[in-house]
Amino acid sequence: MSTDRYSSPLSERYASKEMQYIFSQDMKFRTWRRLWIALAESEMELGLNITPEQIEELKAHKDDINYDEARAREKLVRHDVMSHVYAYGLQCPKAAGIIHLGATSCYVGDNTDIIVMAEALKLVKKKLVNVMAKLSDFALKYAGMPTLGFTHFQPAQPTTVGKRASLWLIELKLDYDDLCYVLDGLQLLGSKGTTGTQASFMELFDGDHAKIKELEKRIAEKMGFSSCIPVSGQTYTRKVDSRVANVLAGIASSATKFSNDIRLLQHLKEIEEPFEKNQIGSSAMAYKRNPMRSERIASLSRYVMCDLLNTYFTSATQWFERTLDDSANKRLSIPEAFLAVDGILDLYMNVVDGLVVYDKVITKRLMSELPFMATENIMMDAVKAGGNRQELHERIRTLSMEAGANVKQKGLDNNLLELIAADESFGLTLDELNECMDPSKYTGRAKEQTEEFVRDVIKPILDENASDIGLTAEINV
Repeated sequence: MSTDRYSSPLSERYASKEMQYIFSQDMKFRTWRRLWIALAESEMELGLNITPEQIEELKAHKDDINYDEARAREKLVRHDVMSHVYAYGLQCPKAAGIIHLGATSCYVGDNTDIIVMAEALKLVKKKLVNVMAKLSDFALKYAGMPTLGFTHFQPAQPTTVGKRASLWLIELKLDYDDLCYVLDGLQLLGSKGTTGTQASFMELFDGDHAKIKELEKRIAEKMGFSSCIPVSGQTYTRKVDSRVANVLAGIASSATKFSNDIRLLQHLKEIEEPFEKNQIGSSAMAYKRNPMRSERIASLSRYVMCDLLNTYFTSATQWFERTLDDSANKRLSIPEAFLAVDGILDLYMNVVDGLVVYDKVITKRLMSELPFMATENIMMDAVKAGGNRQELHERIRTLSMEAGANVKQKGLDNNLLELIAADESFGLTLDELNECMDPSKYTGRAKEQTEEFVRDVIKPILDENASDIGLTAEINV
């Protein structure tokens, strides 16, 4: 690592080597050569004067890129595509004259961008289903464990630890749906020419529309796509980039919701993210166990969500058939969004893999609030014993206020049950009231909802992606 110049934290600290390679220069230029081969081979198949010997020469040098020659040429001509055409031609003297035939720079540039985004989305999908698999296991393990629910971060009706996890999981499921839709719908730019009219190919193929359409079909098939975008200017519409970035921002949003909940739960000492034996939580306060992984998820996610705006501006400001104010921005906004989401999913995977659940703390907090939650059941039991519903409702309201004041103002335990037992209008003993204190009576269908959701909605996705499941994530720093 160089220490005398800026280095992106996304590469040094957060993103995996696999995702970094997808956006590497080597991946880009190897893809350029594959595209040039697909173009030349398709042109030969459709009758242009290109020989199998030329194609074989191109294929023989598709991976041994002579970068020094390309860099030296680019210093001279200030054009990256023509520099690599020149360098490729030095290695392939027989095929030099037919490389890039009929194409414009966007043939390699834009088609490569689509191919790279497709590969990156596949890696995101793989990591996303692994997070979903780990979160499913957690949800099922704790599907029936009662915990205090919160609305507005105020105590509310009980739920279960697993049911709460299902709320994180359903957001990832929606992200998965969006990702699959966008990935499955990606199309290559194809061979459209300088303003998208394919005029150069009309010249090459003597005005044969059928051959020009077939050319694009063959290029797409050779590059692993089902089709090319039907109309374009010189570039594919930048709306595609914003749709891809929207998927990434959606994952970032879901990850933030999860990480914020974990941070709050760690504050409550109910659930903690992993904390290693020698990990230091604070330089000053040695006892601290800061939720740094969850905080990092939130931090990176905020960057991705803000980065989405870049792609919308770029899409909105493309003039007519092409302007170049997209280029520098795309080189930053798209790769860095993917690198950040890659890091986010690794963190998400790591946190879920090592979540620590403190069941005694969870139960203690729930039981301290449960008397309030049980008041409706208590009131119904008292009415069945002959009480007046409206009068009992007012008595419970008054006694709840008294018990709340004891907790908040005097620091005492919640004594609502004792207050109710002492009130003759209820006609219930303390033992009878304590029978209402089984938390599972107040969690509704939380357990069943969680199990049904994982079984009916998530498991089919995991089964479909079974060969990709089994990843673990190591965190660099």
